[in-house]
Amino acid sequence: MGYRTIGKQLGEKATTAIRKWKKVKMTANLPRSGAPCKISPHGASMIMRKVRDQPRTTWQDLVNDLKRAGTTVSKKTISNTLRRRGLKSCSARKVALLKPAHVQARLKIANDHLDDPEEEWEKVMWSDETKIELFGLNSTHRVWRKKKDEYNPKNTIPTVKHGGGNIILWGCFSAK
Repeated sequence: MGYRTIGKQLGEKATTAIRKWKKVKMTANLPRSGAPCKISPHGASMIMRKVRDQPRTTWQDLVNDLKRAGTTVSKKTISNTLRRRGLKSCSARKVALLKPAHVQARLKIANDHLDDPEEEWEKVMWSDETKIELFGLNSTHRVWRKKKDEYNPKNTIPTVKHGGGNIILWGCFSAK
């Protein structure tokens, strides 16, 4: 048979099947080299549950939780396990501190203008402001999250617009 036919029958690329055969005289996948994972599937689901409920959990908290459960691991092992499950350590996004009434008012405006024609939006001027702190540290808090959960309230840090040592910049734009 030809290489492509062999590859199709084995469900792999032809070059992969040939390379495996030449190296180990078989085409089955062999176990990977290296030490087995120290975190059991139960331990991995335990840390995933904790991170899901409390995204601001630190590596050290997770290491301590596993130690109490009888497994001693390093921070790197925790990081690798969470990364394999689709999470990475990111800075928490800062968002305006909104009361539930503000959220409802914003949602009402969005729903009221959902079907407005494009010409109506050309009459709108959009503006925003930002605060830049001149003194003090903008401390970053890290959270474990998936890419799509960037603005989930659990993964953000509410900010308020008062305090000293800052400047406020304002800008706007429109269709014109």
